[in-house]
Amino acid sequence: MSGVVWAAACGVPATPAVPVEPVPEGAAASIPSTRPVARAERPEVVFLGDSLTAGLGLPPEESFPALIQQRLDEAGLDFAVVNAGVSGDTSAGGLRRLEWALQGDPRVLIVALGGNDGLRGLPPEDLRRNLAAIIEGGQRAGATVMLAGMEAPPNNGPDYTARFRRVYPELARAYDIPLIPFLLEGVAGESSLNQADGIHPNPEGARRVADTVWQALQPVVERSAGAR
Repeated sequence: MSGVVWAAACGVPATPAVPVEPVPEGAAASIPSTRPVARAERPEVVFLGDSLTAGLGLPPEESFPALIQQRLDEAGLDFAVVNAGVSGDTSAGGLRRLEWALQGDPRVLIVALGGNDGLRGLPPEDLRRNLAAIIEGGQRAGATVMLAGMEAPPNNGPDYTARFRRVYPELARAYDIPLIPFLLEGVAGESSLNQADGIHPNPEGARRVADTVWQALQPVVERSAGAR
């Protein structure tokens, strides 16, 4: 699978997403830091994630980052959302793409990675190390970093699930950053809010995810806007 990274202009309600060149899965590590990307000349809210962020199975305008762009526009907050979601990506893949994702003027970085680590049963210690490096990289770039928690499937066993779950709140405390406890809160496991695969939100599910994210993000962007 491949994800599409796009940038959305803001300042007008319901601003449509501006598509830019897709990133083939597995190719992220070779992306040079100087790669040209169509980015708005505005402060940015960057979503670094996987297929949940990319909006797999949805029109681009119905992905939850696109809905966050609408919320920003409606609130008169002059930020451009960058959807840096790539389907199938793990925390290691996100770390490899970080410099490229932060090429613009990132004021807020929302890290929504780890779902594929859990699905593949990758070590939670690796997840912790990769997410910590992403957080530190975002902070070095001057962004306020937010962390969105994920859950591992129960088939990996209770010990794995518990170790995986602890990574997110422990990192949020260690780096003193805002935490969205679970990105798919109220959506995961609800057939009426997911596509046929039972994993990826449908349009209504994406709206619920956007509600969850916006609740945590709104005060952050308001503070950032007031500091400019």
